[in-house]
Amino acid sequence: MSAQIWLGLVSGIAFGFVIQRVGATNADKMARAHLMIEGGIPKFMLLAVMVSAVGLVGLQASDVGRTLIIPTSLVATGIAGILFGIGWGLCGYCPGTTWAAAGEGRMDAILALLGGLAGTAVFAQVHEILIPLLYAPTNAGQITLADWFGSSLAAAAVLVAVFAVCIWGISRLWERD
Repeated sequence: MSAQIWLGLVSGIAFGFVIQRVGATNADKMARAHLMIEGGIPKFMLLAVMVSAVGLVGLQASDVGRTLIIPTSLVATGIAGILFGIGWGLCGYCPGTTWAAAGEGRMDAILALLGGLAGTAVFAQVHEILIPLLYAPTNAGQITLADWFGSSLAAAAVLVAVFAVCIWGISRLWERD
C-alpha cells in the first residue's frame, strides 16, 4: 500500500477514536449538544475545523496538497443543507459520526449508515438531471473567504479565529447552567 493510503487509514482511525472518546458517537449526547445543554461536542468540532484549516494551509504552503474549490450554488447548497439537517435530526448523527457509531455496533447508526448509502446511490443516479435544474441557474462561482477579503489569507484567518473565540465563549456559557 502507498504512504497516502496508510496516512489516510491511520488518520481516519485516530479521528474515529477521538470522536468516540468525545462522545460524538452517542446520539443522546449529540442531541444535548444541539439543545445547547452540553458544549463538549461543539468545542471538539470547532477544534477539528481549526486544526484542519491549519493543516490545509500547511499542506498548500509546502506544495504537498492541493485543494479544489468547487463553484457555489445557492439553491443546491441550501437543499443539501436542509437534507443534511433532516438526516442529522432524524438519526442523531452526522455522516462521520455515523460511521464511528456503526463501528461501535450501534444498530441505529447502522440503519442510518445504510440509509445514507441508499441516498447516495439515488443521488448518483439523478445527479446529472439535477445539475441544470438546481445547480447551474444559481452557480455563484468559486467563492472563498479570502476572496471576500481581497485575496488576503491573513484577514480570512483572523475572521475565522474571531469566530472560533466567539463560539468557544458561547460554549463556556452553556456549561455554566
